[in-house]
Amino acid sequence: MAYFALADCNNFYVSCERVFNPALEKQPIIILSNNDGCIISRSNEAKALGIPMGAPAFKYRDWVRRGQIRCFSSNYALYGDMSQRVMDSLRRLCPDMEVYSIDEAFLKLDHYSYYDLKAYLIEIRQKVKQWTGIPISIGLASSKTLAKVANFYAKRISKTGVYDLRCAVHRDSLLKTLPIEEIWGIGRKLTEKLQHYSIKTAFDLQQANPKIMRRRFSVVIERIILELNGISCLDLETVAAKKQIMCSRSFGRPVTDWQDLSSALSRYAARAAYKLRKQNSKAQAIYVFVTTNRHKTSDRQYTKGLTSSLVTATNDTRELITAAQRVLKQLYKTGFNYKKAGILLIDIISDSQHLNDLFVQPTSLRSVALMKILDETNKSFGSHTLFFAAEGCVQASWSMRSGNRSPRYTTHWQEIIKVIA
Repeated sequence: MAYFALADCNNFYVSCERVFNPALEKQPIIILSNNDGCIISRSNEAKALGIPMGAPAFKYRDWVRRGQIRCFSSNYALYGDMSQRVMDSLRRLCPDMEVYSIDEAFLKLDHYSYYDLKAYLIEIRQKVKQWTGIPISIGLASSKTLAKVANFYAKRISKTGVYDLRCAVHRDSLLKTLPIEEIWGIGRKLTEKLQHYSIKTAFDLQQANPKIMRRRFSVVIERIILELNGISCLDLETVAAKKQIMCSRSFGRPVTDWQDLSSALSRYAARAAYKLRKQNSKAQAIYVFVTTNRHKTSDRQYTKGLTSSLVTATNDTRELITAAQRVLKQLYKTGFNYKKAGILLIDIISDSQHLNDLFVQPTSLRSVALMKILDETNKSFGSHTLFFAAEGCVQASWSMRSGNRSPRYTTHWQEIIKVIA
């Protein structure tokens, strides 16, 4: 019989900061979102102080000033690299794996004896901590939904960091105490609808008739009920190539100048082009949008986007930057304070589909070679080591605010840890 485990990094962003700064251990820490807007990650110590997830950062400015909590801007270069290291470690220990998010992965375990599984998962947890420095919790069960439940308890009551929920009697007793909103796939609106039928705990839902619930709600609810009963309906999923790629940001300050908007969109186009190449794809069209701050009612408001077809499918950064700038010339209007801009690459096809195009020019081979050099250089020496002049300077005035960002220890040579002997 196959079992599923969910490996979830503990307070992932905080843990990444602690790997490179051990002095942060046991300190209350908060990590902020883009432009230092709100709290997106908290250490257990910060949670104990009653700091909620998603709270506006300015409400805790005095706490930071008084030294009650440590505050960091989000460091996505570091978090992304550390996530890759954790996932590589898990894949090395369990090849049947599905990366579910930046800090979560499902493992499928069908080649291990019943009694050895928990011990093996404890070993996996120890090795990931040894190899990456990141602590993880693991939930084990007979379905993915129950593995999520097991992970919930692994974080809260397990001394080993691994929680085994394969025993049906033990499973049912725990489900009686689990609020319905804690079940994977049950959102706020669905919680309210289920409570209307006196379904308030995971056990209540588990005992419901799956066929009747399917008629009342959907096939999704039927699957959740079956999964809560230990019947696996969801297998590991392979990650398909994205059909659309979005790249956008809110600006650190209002932008009025065309050149600043052009630089921002050029940088987003470069990032999106890299993502295209990474999944061996090309885009056939690009959508560009700009918008003012709708929350600032004293400003004149303007929001508009346009789509432009590309002459031929491409993942060449130069061509996508040119296309983005061409569309921006049609969108841009003076006299507005722009808050956000972005691009969306659409009509994405695989490289293999594009090779069948009889009109592909030989120059595309030079494009492939140039983009390969660009990507390999930035991978070896840090992102934005090589970039196009159209993207503007690295620390542009419109860039996101990140006043408390830690160094990008693993991806930028200039920010690598220095050891003095």
